[in-house]
Amino acid sequence: MKAFEQNIRKVEPYVPGEQPRHKVIKLNTNENPYPPAPGVTKALREMDTDRLRLYPDPAADVLVGALADYYKVGKDQVFVGVGSDDVLAMCFLTFFNSDKPVLFPDITYSFYKVWAELYRIPYECQKLDDDFRIVKEDYYKENGGVIFPNPNAPTALYEELDAVEDIIAHNKDAVVIVDEAYIDFAGRSALELTDKYDNLLVVQTFSKARSMAGMRIGYAIGSPLLIKYLNDAKYSFNSYTMNETSLVCGVEAVKNRAYFEEGIRRIVETREWSKQELAKLGFCFLDSSANFIFAMHPEYDAKKLFEELKANGIYVRYWGTARIEQYMRISVGTREEMEALFAFFRQYMNR
Repeated sequence: MKAFEQNIRKVEPYVPGEQPRHKVIKLNTNENPYPPAPGVTKALREMDTDRLRLYPDPAADVLVGALADYYKVGKDQVFVGVGSDDVLAMCFLTFFNSDKPVLFPDITYSFYKVWAELYRIPYECQKLDDDFRIVKEDYYKENGGVIFPNPNAPTALYEELDAVEDIIAHNKDAVVIVDEAYIDFAGRSALELTDKYDNLLVVQTFSKARSMAGMRIGYAIGSPLLIKYLNDAKYSFNSYTMNETSLVCGVEAVKNRAYFEEGIRRIVETREWSKQELAKLGFCFLDSSANFIFAMHPEYDAKKLFEELKANGIYVRYWGTARIEQYMRISVGTREEMEALFAFFRQYMNR
């Protein structure tokens, strides 16, 4: 080891899903299979590129305002960032500043552990039960903060709002972050609890239901106090997080509620049909409330299936880690993409 390496911060990085540039059936990173709202395309075509020579609004006021109007909250309750990953990373930096451990599930979004180690935040992983459910009582103990996704990833399981509120109510002396990247495909959001609990922050994204993973827009909604602290940290880190194109297109995406809701309906419809097809093929899977399905087959090795799928131009996600080594995460694509997936399975299994 070089002498200077002793003072370098070393972390094991998050490994994102593969982004192949050649044509494949891409069911590995939970992107939306449908295009963004038509207003986004129109905004891109008509955008005044002369604006790109100027710095964007550091307060991202037009997008913050659009989100505040959409969710009927104050502008001082909204924070935006470069995808929900940026927002969540800023939350770790801002709110998890204690000698007590941050609590999150053992099987969950793997970036949580990476951020904790990057920022040297103590943490404890709370084991999901045998059905891959959060055990709410595990979050009653003293801690330096709580974070969990709902629906969880990669399990796709949704916890009812009363269970979520129970965790928040037992942690009034810590910040509780509910990561709702997939909530639009599930049930009630914890957003309705933000006026009741000033220690609650809800984080969502444009990457899934709003079809804008490539634009990188995420946001948090919570009490004005939490949002103030987030902005203070942001301005101490990078004032101009949101580029001009994201601001313009983000506003257009928020405007079209009908298109947004129709896209969700189509994905949920395909998801429920896909569950039936997986069951016919003998797969076991958790009851998904997201835009993906977490599935395994008792007769076939998941790693082998993953490799065979990839060799045939169908990408899904596989981890091979403890407790989930026989599971694959399959994003819900178009009906045609899912039919191609099932055609491969039928041929592979001689069914």
